[in-house]
Amino acid sequence: MTGTSALTSMWAWHNPVDPALDARGRSYAPAEPDALAAFCLDRGLDRVFLGAPWAADEGPVGTWFGAACLALQQAGVAVSVLGGDPPWIDQPSLAVTWATTALASAHVAGAAPDAVQLDVEPWTTTAWEQDRTGVTLRWLGVLETVRASLPSGVGLGVDAPWWLAYQPDPTGTGATLLDAVLARCDRVGVVAFIDHADGPDGIIALAGPAVVAASMAGRPFTVGVETDTAEVAGGAQYTFVDEGPAVLEQETALVADAFGGLTGYQGVTVEHHRAWRALLGLDA
Repeated sequence: MTGTSALTSMWAWHNPVDPALDARGRSYAPAEPDALAAFCLDRGLDRVFLGAPWAADEGPVGTWFGAACLALQQAGVAVSVLGGDPPWIDQPSLAVTWATTALASAHVAGAAPDAVQLDVEPWTTTAWEQDRTGVTLRWLGVLETVRASLPSGVGLGVDAPWWLAYQPDPTGTGATLLDAVLARCDRVGVVAFIDHADGPDGIIALAGPAVVAASMAGRPFTVGVETDTAEVAGGAQYTFVDEGPAVLEQETALVADAFGGLTGYQGVTVEHHRAWRALLGLDA
């Protein structure tokens, strides 16, 4: 790849392990450690949010996870251990166990991820509509619990949709729910799954209040965009799958122009490795 891209990081959820060897396997060969690192180098990425399954220190998937962390680190790419499960909202200890074992898998392989990225998404649960305040408070409790459990040198990141900047803070401490999240994490991924940058419904307008809040709070942040199918994204307007890679680069360059001067800005994150490769025409 030549030139400078606004795309600096990606979420990566799939692994190359045969499910016949490990039920958590996804048989995605481009996620082999060396291939994954090579892709990141080719795209000029700074960070990968690498999906870690439950019990990431066990079995073939655990071996792959540790090796992938090491390959990325040796390539100069930072690793955030990525995961989330809505039941953690009611059982924070499960989130701690997941994070602890994932970090252990990386450490055994000789790698040292510098962050854990939680993608729990309480707004996808039925409890969100039934008891929004209660489930939100429990989610914030998960962030507090996990952050307190992390070893020195490992920060907590959170995936947060742009509209959290318009939700009230149930704790009464900050103005918005995003303020409450920012007070409980060390970095944030502002999720803005829209297929264009400009206009009242574009990435810049929608994500603007959230990224300003993150910057004002002193938190490193990225802006997340989608490349998966319209079916997965919930509609064609939420993903760049129909626009193609050139438009993805063009529109995210506008995002970088808009937000690049803010303290803490660390580029645009692509959802996700496998979908992005398909968009680029790299997979058959």
